Amino acid sequence: MTKIPSRKMLIDGELVNASNGATLPAENPATEQVIGDLPDATAEDVDRAVAAARRAAPEWSGTPWTQRGRLLRDYADLLDEHRDELAELDALDSGLPVASMRADVTSAADEIRYFAGLAGETKGQTIPSGPDQLTYTEFVPYPVVARIVPFNHPIKFISGKVAAALAAGAPVVAKPGEQSSLSALRLAEVVKDLFPVGVLNIITGSGATAGAALSGHPDVPRVAFTGSVPTGARIMAAGAPTIKHVSLELGGKNPMIVFPDADAERAAVASVAAMNFARSMGQSCGSSSRVFVHRDVKDRFVNALVKRLSELKVGDPMRDDTDMGPIAFRAHYEKVCSYVEAGIEEGATLAYGGKRPAGLDTGFFIDPTAFTDVTMDMRIAKEEIFGPVVSVLDWDDYDEMIAQVNDVEFGLTGNVWTNDISQAIRTARHIDSGYISVNGTGKRPTGSPFGGFKSSGLGKESSLDELLSYGRNKSVTVIL
Repeated sequence: MTKIPSRKMLIDGELVNASNGATLPAENPATEQVIGDLPDATAEDVDRAVAAARRAAPEWSGTPWTQRGRLLRDYADLLDEHRDELAELDALDSGLPVASMRADVTSAADEIRYFAGLAGETKGQTIPSGPDQLTYTEFVPYPVVARIVPFNHPIKFISGKVAAALAAGAPVVAKPGEQSSLSALRLAEVVKDLFPVGVLNIITGSGATAGAALSGHPDVPRVAFTGSVPTGARIMAAGAPTIKHVSLELGGKNPMIVFPDADAERAAVASVAAMNFARSMGQSCGSSSRVFVHRDVKDRFVNALVKRLSELKVGDPMRDDTDMGPIAFRAHYEKVCSYVEAGIEEGATLAYGGKRPAGLDTGFFIDPTAFTDVTMDMRIAKEEIFGPVVSVLDWDDYDEMIAQVNDVEFGLTGNVWTNDISQAIRTARHIDSGYISVNGTGKRPTGSPFGGFKSSGLGKESSLDELLSYGRNKSVTVIL
């Protein structure tokens, strides 16, 4: 059994345990064995991290943007240097395939370099105000940013999602999901001496204790959270007493719409990629988990979908040829299985999967799963499963289909497949979601704003919008 050495959090430039010595176990979801532990930060630890960030704020905000950019590029280089090690930690700790985790490290490094180049956009402007006065604005970074990320892309999120705030001149206290924190602790060791003391702090622990203390801390004016809708709602409530600036990138029940003029077989293969079966076992907020297929091409689509799913290899996440590993942890695995049972009980047709793969008797494994004959009154059509389960709904009336597409609480992404450009643009406008792909798999170009409508969140990430959200504009008028 692989055993990971105990590691410490990064607070105020030092590697430290939880103040009370408490730890949480880290379990390998492929073997169901404990492979390590992580500090379970207390509210006092959060206080220390926040205080360290506030002390670092004047120096960091006053650092020339070119210097901040250089340090961020050095940060990205360190990720590249440690790519294989960090990817293997994630594969062991979260069950995500190691090849996908290498790609995640590279993606995080790319995001960091992108924001390093944008750091100079933290600038003000002059406002015409007459001959006897000068009015201008200044960008003022927040003194502390809390960056709380989930379990599903561990190293990508804990490393890449601090980049915009750091580029903006705001110190960060970052917390990963407690179910997959081992790579974050190794990251803390790697970057310990890179930034000025207190600029980047990395804490681990339970959401109920460390997460709640961080999101509700009176000295944290800016909180950025990625995760579930219920947790996002709690973070908004925690921020209300001190009027925090909160941004949320939350869940999705994302539609893919296939028109009769589309290549049904090609769309089916794309739907598997858009569902993130092979990358994260469907544990992705942007996954296209509802596919609305026109009845004229439904049979061709379903046949091609089942064929593609049957080609995916489920197994050991440490093998390069593995497409799908296990679900990240036991409670989530049980939740996914309960949705499969609900789909069957409510009358949907199980077209593929829905069971434990043959030969994998240990670990939180489930085959890629597809339901057909799904209707919008079923739980699998309404609720976010966050696992490798896709629902196929058929349609022939455009207006009815669009009404069903929008008949959920979520509005994160959408995907349209058609050869008619006018139809594509019209449909993209009708989908009540924040990011739309046409004839694609949901991959986003660098710099494209990402964020949802409705319960899927507030604000935009991965773009100039995010960079500027980590500061405020101060207006100054000078009488000449």
